[in-house]
Amino acid sequence: MYEQFDPELEIVAEVVSGCLMTRARRISRVVTNIYDQEMRKHGLTASQFSMLIIIAKLGGASRSEIGRANFQDRTTLTRNLAPLLKEGWIEEVPTEGGRSRPVVISSAGKELLNAAGPDWREAQRKATRLVGKNGAKAILQIAQSLSGQGESI
Repeated sequence: MYEQFDPELEIVAEVVSGCLMTRARRISRVVTNIYDQEMRKHGLTASQFSMLIIIAKLGGASRSEIGRANFQDRTTLTRNLAPLLKEGWIEEVPTEGGRSRPVVISSAGKELLNAAGPDWREAQRKATRLVGKNGAKAILQIAQSLSGQGESI
């Protein structure tokens, strides 16, 4: 029979007992799954819904601004924007000089967000039940404290 973990690896016990990163990632996966289930009805993932919200809030922003607002590097952002562009939920608007192409939410994207609103609210209720009102409040406060590092939704 195998031991649960090698006692010589002190770091294992320390991480297992209180690592913020592993706990936050676990919570994130569970909460994201709640939102994914509700957004699936609209052909969206929770991440895509969140990205649409950020773009709608910014009201026309460069890829760099969107990346900063969502704490994403350019490569990840480009990969995440591609399906939204393909579906026509967002669009890049050419400018006069041609250098900048702000990303904006399209009419189809606005309709999608409005249609998905009630299901987002249901996911919000489920997630709040899961983490409790105090947990939800703590998550929102932590997220707000991060806003100094980038735009916050």
